[in-house]
Amino acid sequence: MTDLAPYLEFASTLCDGARAILEARYRAIPEAEWKADQTPVTVADREVETFLRDAILKAYPDHGILGEEHGSVRLDAEYVWALDPIDGTKSFAAGKPLFTTLIGLCRDGVPVVGAIEAPGTGERWLGATGLGTVYQEARVRTAPDRALDTAVLTATHPDMFEGERLAAFDALSRASRYTLYGCDAYGYGQLARGDLHLVCEADLKPFDWCALVPVVQGAGGTITDWSGAPLTLSSDGTALAAASPALHAAALGVLHR
Repeated sequence: MTDLAPYLEFASTLCDGARAILEARYRAIPEAEWKADQTPVTVADREVETFLRDAILKAYPDHGILGEEHGSVRLDAEYVWALDPIDGTKSFAAGKPLFTTLIGLCRDGVPVVGAIEAPGTGERWLGATGLGTVYQEARVRTAPDRALDTAVLTATHPDMFEGERLAAFDALSRASRYTLYGCDAYGYGQLARGDLHLVCEADLKPFDWCALVPVVQGAGGTITDWSGAPLTLSSDGTALAAASPALHAAALGVLHR
């Protein structure tokens, strides 16, 4: 395995720049615009992604980039950065502080470095394969193993589930202690920090999950798609993260009843 420490340090510097932009823009921007897919975007989304892309291409001109706002380049490269400049744009535009910037690095399509930057709360998670997960410069672990009926579950919004997926999620929600909504990617940081125990989502894009995988895994958690397969650049848009392998297996069993 290539030494990932330099990439992790670089991701942290990218977080510094994203935080500076978003702190200046937060609660001081015009109303969000709506894209063709009916998702919101602000001037801050575009400004942050432009900063991230320029910095990456200057430091690693042979790397690929997949970004939410400005498209993709060199997706066949060995290393590809997956960027979501503001995960939770609705929260950001409404002045709710649980928005994040997501910065992931994949090697041969597999996420190996991840950063969750939360400027609204002043928090940061950094994770890399083999290096663990750091929150606010200290190592963190997920919560100890527990029964499914004592687990706290979160998802961004119930509207992300339809048809059979909605029925499966509802079953998991009923099997858990209780369910929270509205955390976006911040919920995965909470799981890594030990605050909650399950995150179950659908209708995601690669830039939504690539940064999350190393953070969750580095803290001792398990994260896959709903089939139990590892999340890669080509996964199906579902995600199930759990504080422990046993809890993940129990949740996966409910999704497939």
